[in-house]
Amino acid sequence: MTSRFDAIVVGAGQAGPSLAGRLAEAGMHVALIERGHLGGTCVNTGCTPTKALVASARVAHVARRAADFGVTVKSDVAVDFPAVQARQRAISAASREGLERWIGGMDRCTLIRGHARFVSPSEIEVGDQILSSERIFLNVGARAQVPDMPGIRDVPILTNSKILALDQRPAHLVVVGGSYIGLEFAQMFRRFGSAVTVVERGPRLIGREDPEVSDAIRDILEREGIQVRLEAECIRFERRGPDIAVGLHCDSGAPEVIGTHALLAVGRQPNTDDLGLDRAGVTRDPRGYISVDDQLRTNVPGVYALGDCNGRGAFTHTAYNDFEIVAANLLDGSSRSVADRIPAYALYIDPPLGRAGLSEAEARKAGFKVRIGARPMTRVSRAVEKGETQGLMKVVVDVETDRILGAAVLGPGGDEAVHGLIDMMSAGMTASAYRRVMPIHPTLSELIPTILGELGPAD
Repeated sequence: MTSRFDAIVVGAGQAGPSLAGRLAEAGMHVALIERGHLGGTCVNTGCTPTKALVASARVAHVARRAADFGVTVKSDVAVDFPAVQARQRAISAASREGLERWIGGMDRCTLIRGHARFVSPSEIEVGDQILSSERIFLNVGARAQVPDMPGIRDVPILTNSKILALDQRPAHLVVVGGSYIGLEFAQMFRRFGSAVTVVERGPRLIGREDPEVSDAIRDILEREGIQVRLEAECIRFERRGPDIAVGLHCDSGAPEVIGTHALLAVGRQPNTDDLGLDRAGVTRDPRGYISVDDQLRTNVPGVYALGDCNGRGAFTHTAYNDFEIVAANLLDGSSRSVADRIPAYALYIDPPLGRAGLSEAEARKAGFKVRIGARPMTRVSRAVEKGETQGLMKVVVDVETDRILGAAVLGPGGDEAVHGLIDMMSAGMTASAYRRVMPIHPTLSELIPTILGELGPAD
C-alpha cells in the first residue's frame, strides 16, 4: 500500500526539519524520514559536540596560562577526559531531545524512522512502506571520506565521529589531514594533554587559504607543541604492537611517526550511494554529489537536494540557507539563488579564523585587480590586552569598484568580527564607505575601517 504526501523530506539534518516545518505550516502533509539521529552531522558529530570540546580545551589552556595574567593557580591543571566527553555528549543529547519535541509537535508532519530509497522519481520506500509525492527534498548529508590508503584496513582508524566515542585520552594522536576538521581536533587534544602530530600531503596547512594565513595557523599550533609534517607524499599505515605507524615519505624528518591513535581527516563524501538515485534518474557529479541548479533543483522535476549532499556548501549555515532559498521560492513567491550568497566559514582553532568571500589568491585567479589591507594582531589593542596576539586581519578590495571581495580575521573573536565584513559585503558597501563607520573601542572590529584606510597599492 502506498501512502501519499504533499511533500517528502529525506534527512533530519539542518535543512530537513526546518523545511518540513515551513511546508506543514503552509498546509501540506509532510513525511520526514530519518535513519539515524535527528539533527544530522551538526548536532551529533559536528558543530555541537566539537565546539563543546573546543570550549573545554580552551578552559584548560587559559588555566595553564594563568600566571601570564598575574593569576596564581594553586595546583597543576588536570583534564578529566571522561568528564569532558560526558559534557559534549550531554549537550548533543539535549539538542536532539529539543528536535524530537519540536518535530513531534508539528501538525501535519509524520516522522518516519528508517532508510529511504527511491523506487521511482516520485516514490520512496522505507522498509515495507512506500511513500509517494510530487515534491521530494533530499537532505542526507555527508560522512568522513576513508580513501584506500596502504594499510588502512589493518589498523583502527578514527574519524570525526568515532573520536567522539573515546573514553580515554590518546597518549599520541596522529592526525592525517591538515585542514579544518583535522586541525580543530589536533589543537583540542593537545590541550587535553595528548602528544599530537599533524600529517599533511600538501606543502602547507589548509592550502585553500592565503600563504600568510596558513603560516600563521601553523605557528599557532606549533607554539602549543603540535608537530607538523608536510609534503607527506605516500601516507601508509602499519601495526606496531599496540601502536600505529604512519609512513610519510617526506623530504625531511623521520620517515614515519608512531602514535597510539590515528585520526583520518582528509575530506567528506556525500551520503548518496545508497539512495537508489539511479531508479529516480537523479544525476550526480563525479564525486557523488547530487547535481543541482542555483535554486537547489535536481534534473528530475520536483526533486531537490539541500545541504552537504549537493556540493554547494559543506556547513550548517549553508544547509540552513539552502532551506531558506527553497522555502522562499516555493512558498513566498521569491526568486532566491545560491549564487547570491557570499561564501563564509570559520576554522575553530583558538584563536579562530573567520573567512568571508574570496581570498587574495582566489580574487587574482578570477581576474580582479586588487588592493590589500592587513594588520598583525600584535598591532590590535584588544588582542594585546587579552594576551592573544597571534594571527592577523586581512581585507581584499576590488580596485575597479572599491567593493570588498573577501576577508580573513585570524585572532580572538575572529569568527564573530568577520560578520561585520559579511554584512557590508552583502549590502554592497564600498571600502570607502566602510572607512567612515565609527566602531567601538577596544574591539577587533574597530581596526577594519583603519585597515581599509591603509590599503596597499593597486596590483
